[in-house]
Amino acid sequence: MGHKIIINIGRQFGSGGKAVALILGEKLGIPVYDNEIITEAARESGFSRELFEQSDEKKRPLSLSSLFSTSRYGHFNDNYINDSDLFRIQSETIRRIAGAGSAVFVGRASDFVLRNMDCIDVFLTAPMEVRRRFVAEREGISPEEAEQMILLREKQRENYYNYITFGNWGVASNYDLCIDSSILGFEGTADLIIELARKKGCLTDNEAR
Repeated sequence: MGHKIIINIGRQFGSGGKAVALILGEKLGIPVYDNEIITEAARESGFSRELFEQSDEKKRPLSLSSLFSTSRYGHFNDNYINDSDLFRIQSETIRRIAGAGSAVFVGRASDFVLRNMDCIDVFLTAPMEVRRRFVAEREGISPEEAEQMILLREKQRENYYNYITFGNWGVASNYDLCIDSSILGFEGTADLIIELARKKGCLTDNEAR
């Protein structure tokens, strides 16, 4: 691409954040980072992937008794690392990737991590009945189980984001665009984000497939 573009996607659980991100990646020809962030952070830090997965968008302390490995970050007191330490490591990975070129980031408070860069920050939402149906179909569970999963995961994301950023998860003023993905569908939502990027001067008319 002629222009470098960074898109950060925050999302309600079940609103299609990963699906929209993948469509954006395909249309723009740029990489998408969701769970890939965890893999990269683990590889660069020397800590196990399982450690990052246990803390992924969740606020809770962790023991390293079985997960610790030699790391360039050194040894932690009492073989212990908290969410802030893991977030710092993960943030370094996100900033490195963003510094190297265009990318779409899903979650992981990337809007906050990259707040000093020129980015498109988006938050996706959808009505509960739409998200419940989507999650139930995706996970192969009942709508009632899907709703419980949604409520749990959203509370975890909200607590994590607010704890890490000292801000408020999902507040419209944090983003360039907040959109109900059920109105336009996943592809239509991606197209709207691309149009916003053009209006903001991050893309030319020829830089989307």
